[in-house]
Amino acid sequence: MSSNRPSYSTAAAQEANCLPELRLILLGWRWPGKSLTGNTILGREEFHLERAAEFCVKRETEVDQRKVTVVDTPGWFSAQTTPADYQQEMVRSVTLCPPGPHAFLLVIPVGMFTETDRAHIEENIALFGENVWKHTIVMFTWAEVLKDRSIERHIRKEGRELQWVVDKCKKRYHVINNYIFGEHPQLLQLMEKVEKIVSEEGGYFTLKTDEPKTPSEIQSLNLNTNSLKENRELGARPKQNGSCNSLRGTDLNPPQSEFMSQHTMYNKC
Repeated sequence: MSSNRPSYSTAAAQEANCLPELRLILLGWRWPGKSLTGNTILGREEFHLERAAEFCVKRETEVDQRKVTVVDTPGWFSAQTTPADYQQEMVRSVTLCPPGPHAFLLVIPVGMFTETDRAHIEENIALFGENVWKHTIVMFTWAEVLKDRSIERHIRKEGRELQWVVDKCKKRYHVINNYIFGEHPQLLQLMEKVEKIVSEEGGYFTLKTDEPKTPSEIQSLNLNTNSLKENRELGARPKQNGSCNSLRGTDLNPPQSEFMSQHTMYNKC
């Protein structure tokens, strides 16, 4: 597989381009967009789309002649605080791609984005410490919904809540079409953005012992989520119903219960 890659001016960037492996962690809500993005990167259906994932799942592939490790994490709840055991498992994802991930892919479907969504992101990202933002790329999924609208226009239209997230990620974002699998320019472009993070941030992400990384330690940070606990509804805000085919895979921490359900996604044109 070949590609025309831009040449970065610094020696660090050139070294990043020669990395034999890139390690990625997926973060986001429970609906299929997050796991489907992992499948898009892998070029095949590996991550379960029709289950309540309680454990991290690690898969590997090759993109542009290099090994790519992808770790899918338990999805967040849309209308309540993410359970403590799910949060602990999310933090454990860092240990599954030693010595540490090069980038976190924060999956946000193109569509409505509210203060509640921003609060959920802040709550769950806080598990990894403030430094995680330097290694995070916003992954806008379901790009086909944009039609002729640019992603920059979409970000402006959604307002300050989404702009806050993009700014925290140092304006690093990528748009991916989840209907396109396999060899495609969108994956090579994503790899280039990950390489740029490595060169600019000096390597991979590591958890700092002096920053909160367990649910009990970040309880004081969850000031904006108390109202969410009153609503126990699970899943995403539906605008359009959708179902996915059943997939088979092996988790790193079996056994776990699986159930078949119809997931929903939302979008707006």
